[in-house]
Amino acid sequence: MPKTAQRQERLSLRLSPQSKRTLERAAAYADKTLTDFVVDVALQKADSVVREHEVIALDAEEWRRFQDLLLNPVAPTEKLRKALDDHERVVRR
Repeated sequence: MPKTAQRQERLSLRLSPQSKRTLERAAAYADKTLTDFVVDVALQKADSVVREHEVIALDAEEWRRFQDLLLNPVAPTEKLRKALDDHERVVRR
């Protein structure tokens, strides 16, 4: 994150003195301020967690099956029809 970036929000956290010293050492090794280091590392981890929950990766066979199901959907079962009817009734209330 550039040091000239506008920072308008504040995040406050408490940690042990040992944890703070470790973060300060790591920031120094990375030649960053403590704030820049913590923000960079936290955002990297946040991006990883978001990707893990929001991105679906398929291998070639899974992709072929996915496309096939999109192009040739199976007929809805009676159980699915009932669930859709129940959903519509509840949502329209």
